[in-house]
Amino acid sequence: MENKSNEATTLRPNGDRLLDAPLVEIDLNKFIVQLQKETIWVNSDRNSITVFKSDHLSIVLIGLHANAELKTHTAKGHIIVQVLDGEIQFSTKQQNVFMEKGQMITLKENIPHSVMAIKESFFLLTMMSSNE
Repeated sequence: MENKSNEATTLRPNGDRLLDAPLVEIDLNKFIVQLQKETIWVNSDRNSITVFKSDHLSIVLIGLHANAELKTHTAKGHIIVQVLDGEIQFSTKQQNVFMEKGQMITLKENIPHSVMAIKESFFLLTMMSSNE
């Protein structure tokens, strides 16, 4: 297996990070601090960073300021949302779920959903590609 990395960019000068290898260590607290220090966090209502990515699995750390919204969208695969800090509302047409630190949900593919931050929040989004 070949190790895969992401390189730094002008927007993320400290962006060098290992994305896929036989073992990947992920310091979520360090990444939260990094997201909060980046210009995009200061100048917009959100920031995110991919912390793991393979052919079938991606894990993204997402930060939202209070009242920020990820408008209705769908995912092509099964997703897991795990709140690390703050409080969010995860919504589908059938259900609204209020989530806080330590809570998680799963959602099957192709179900429209949205996310609203009730207060400043950080959560992990794990996406698994379907077996098609």
